[in-house]
Amino acid sequence: MHGIKKATVWLVALLLLLAIDAFAAAPTEVSYKSGDETVKALLYTPVGRGPFPAIIVIHEWWGLNDWVKEQASKLAGQGYAALAVDLYRGQVADKSDMAHELSRGVPQDRALRDLHAAFNFLQSQPNVKKNRIASIGWCWGGGYSLAVGRQEPALAATVLNYGILVTEPDSIQKTHAAILGSFGGKDKGIPPEEVKKFEAALKAAGKRADVKIYPDAGHAFENPNDKNRYRATDAADAWQRTVKFLNDTLKK
Repeated sequence: MHGIKKATVWLVALLLLLAIDAFAAAPTEVSYKSGDETVKALLYTPVGRGPFPAIIVIHEWWGLNDWVKEQASKLAGQGYAALAVDLYRGQVADKSDMAHELSRGVPQDRALRDLHAAFNFLQSQPNVKKNRIASIGWCWGGGYSLAVGRQEPALAATVLNYGILVTEPDSIQKTHAAILGSFGGKDKGIPPEEVKKFEAALKAAGKRADVKIYPDAGHAFENPNDKNRYRATDAADAWQRTVKFLNDTLKK
């Protein structure tokens, strides 16, 4: 009997996950102006009538690959218009050397301009709630997610997953969005000491922030494609915290 009940619970959970995915429509390729250039992105929109809260989805240093697209689709399944930006302009890396080269080759001012254009694009959409826009990013994109929070005073929330941090008071003061951060305790590039300084600076400035360090995790622990770093339990917890945070900041 116990086995039957357990199987039933898992079946219900699976059906719920499938139901959530069903609320996300196939993505639409969109284009908009970024300065004098025209850039492209993928827009994932929930099924149903809006307006919806929206999220700028910023890829890792690998580029806009299938895993990032999956995250955007999952967010759309949660009821958000998710705009997956492409800061590499169509290039995707499958090896670390190439990812390093691509990430270093993107001028910061161009990336920030593209992200500003993405924010403006979402605000211009009739099915998007203009005061309920967030950003989310991982790794290289996590740092840029935080940068969007500094650049866009009207941004409601920003999620950074093991992204580069800033602790200078002037930079912290420019961030008006609520912040959620997830970091690995064994991340050598972003050590726990830096995360704690970042959290302390946010609290000192009176910012709304939820920062968590996963003691046994390293960098990129949320991506299952990185088999040496992926930690399923910590990744699931970070996702649940993200879902709750976005619900609290964008839907209430």
